[in-house]
Amino acid sequence: MRLSIVTGEESLDVLDARLLLALADEPRAPVAALAERLGLSRNTVQARLGKLQRRGALLSFERCVDPAALGYRLSAVITTRVTQRRLEEVADALGRIPEVVEVDGLSGDTDLLVRVVATDADDLYRVAGQVLAAPGVERTSTALVMRRLVGRRLTPLLRRSAGEPGGG
Repeated sequence: MRLSIVTGEESLDVLDARLLLALADEPRAPVAALAERLGLSRNTVQARLGKLQRRGALLSFERCVDPAALGYRLSAVITTRVTQRRLEEVADALGRIPEVVEVDGLSGDTDLLVRVVATDADDLYRVAGQVLAAPGVERTSTALVMRRLVGRRLTPLLRRSAGEPGGG
């Protein structure tokens, strides 16, 4: 059974989905433990992990650190309009602002969705000013994130792809 999850030209199969689901449950699990859990040989799991990594299906397993633990208690999104021919320059400038944690290119009236963190309102004002001052930025609008209602998650999609209950 092939999945609709596609990385490059090849889609992931059910076994890949089960492996990724096991990693989602236990990101630090050793290969031997993953093999035992999935009922596979250690070599098969190691080969699958290597294939997933080469294909770009595995992103960084960097632990998710809550910015509040670092003193950044505020989170905001800054919608940004840019001069299109300067998009790469804008992205480079935003990448040099430590408080910018993610930037997504959008279609529509807004060009970029910039996620930022700040220690307090004054710090957010400073960070928003740095975003606005980036060469090629035409206009910004800042909205404070009041509460995260659904965090980033892929487990329901992995469960569906693996044919497990709870995957929709």
